[in-house]
Amino acid sequence: MAQQDSSTITNNWGVALAVLITGGFMAILDTSIVNIAIPKLESVFSVNTAQVQWVVTIYMLTLGVVVPLAGYLGERFGYRRIYVVSLAIFTVGSALSGLSWSLSILTMFRVLQALGGGLIMPITMAMVYRMVPRQRIGTAMGFWGLGIIVAPAIGPALGGWLVQYVDWRLIFYINVPIGIVGALLALAYVPKFPRGVTGPFDFMGFMLSALGLFGLLLALSEGQTWGWGSEAIVLLLTSSILLLILFTLWELTVKHPLLNLRVFAHGSFAMANILVIVITVSMYSGVFYVPLFLQTVAGYGALKTGLMMMPAALASAVMMPLSGRLYDRIGARPVVLVGLVILAYTTFLLHGLSTTTPVSDVVLWLTFRGLGMGMAMMPATTAGMSAVPTALVGSGSAINNIMQRVAGSFGLAFMTAVLQSQATLHATTLAASYTPASQPAMQFMHQLSGYLHQHGILISQTVSMTTSELYHLIQEQAFVMGIDDIFVLGAAITLLGALLSLFLRTYRHQRAQG
Repeated sequence: MAQQDSSTITNNWGVALAVLITGGFMAILDTSIVNIAIPKLESVFSVNTAQVQWVVTIYMLTLGVVVPLAGYLGERFGYRRIYVVSLAIFTVGSALSGLSWSLSILTMFRVLQALGGGLIMPITMAMVYRMVPRQRIGTAMGFWGLGIIVAPAIGPALGGWLVQYVDWRLIFYINVPIGIVGALLALAYVPKFPRGVTGPFDFMGFMLSALGLFGLLLALSEGQTWGWGSEAIVLLLTSSILLLILFTLWELTVKHPLLNLRVFAHGSFAMANILVIVITVSMYSGVFYVPLFLQTVAGYGALKTGLMMMPAALASAVMMPLSGRLYDRIGARPVVLVGLVILAYTTFLLHGLSTTTPVSDVVLWLTFRGLGMGMAMMPATTAGMSAVPTALVGSGSAINNIMQRVAGSFGLAFMTAVLQSQATLHATTLAASYTPASQPAMQFMHQLSGYLHQHGILISQTVSMTTSELYHLIQEQAFVMGIDDIFVLGAAITLLGALLSLFLRTYRHQRAQG
């Protein structure tokens, strides 16, 4: 296992870690809390959904562009300094976003907010690996990772409450006092780290990665809207993949790369990132599609839906530190394997969702799913990063964050495409069984006609209303069946991850002497 530079270790790492968690939690929270405010922003700024969606999209795109800079900036100027500056930029961007008087202004300030937020997670991860003794790294990462899983889960509930009962601007203003206090605490309790040897800035590598990641994330986020076969999406995907290939070749040949891709040769780093992709895809399938079902099919409001998701977030919050301690004691492989098996099984249970599913069942399934998520995510990440030499921690943390960003966007794009395809297929099949001569259709039309007649609706209106009701019934049922298929697919992908976790190399750490 790679040795850790003892000069970077601090005995007071627990307090410093708590400070860093605050900043990371804020940065991740803002990727989901704004989603719930989209209808409100449409009304406030008199725009349509496609226009206001850019408030969310531009934040994610900017995050992807700035993440590769984290390692270089941390080594060149010092990790603590970059963290404080990033938190300050994020806080200023949040304040200005809350003051926005038009959608274009809000979009511009969201870019500023993301410039800071995009650096926070990889910078804090790199600092954790530098200041925490390796025999305690599992526990530390279990706490650090709370933001990755818990923040996206509580974002809709918190955002829904603020938008519904207070003011939509609070979803941005809430970051300001926390950001100010967080920056001051970082200066007081987070240690300084020695600067590394960086060499000249890899401008070519930055441009290739920035353009490639921007194009790829844009294509994945807008593919469903613009059409996967449209000229714009095809060009974006083709050019971004080509740029990322060129970026890889360039980074492997340049003397001072922006991201040292040779980090994949260390221990389980490559396998760990594959598992992170699997877990992220599975996570987003629950975080996105369960609320979609609860709101569009079951008819629950945004706030109630968010509250139904809260027990799962709390389960993850409890399990992640415990899984970190288990990692320190028994290693990564058994913890990740059990977590992924639980995650696969509970994801499969969700394929039974219907309009008659009791709320208690949904909450129970999601809670156990949260436990599995909490067990699997951070031990897998920790296993990969633990073998990385201290000098490469900056590149490793940036790459890990990039993988999560791309996996989240890809997972949503892929699952949504499958959902629409399956819903269309199910609608066609159901429509064929509901021909005028079919028994289900005749029974339904007879019952509906009798109901309409009893309520004084003209028989001439019955046929058109019956046809409309039938169409709505078929489309809703097809949509539910499509979502059920998504969870079966998600369970299969997660089960594959469980099999891959058997190849995850487990590191057993000796306790510090003296």
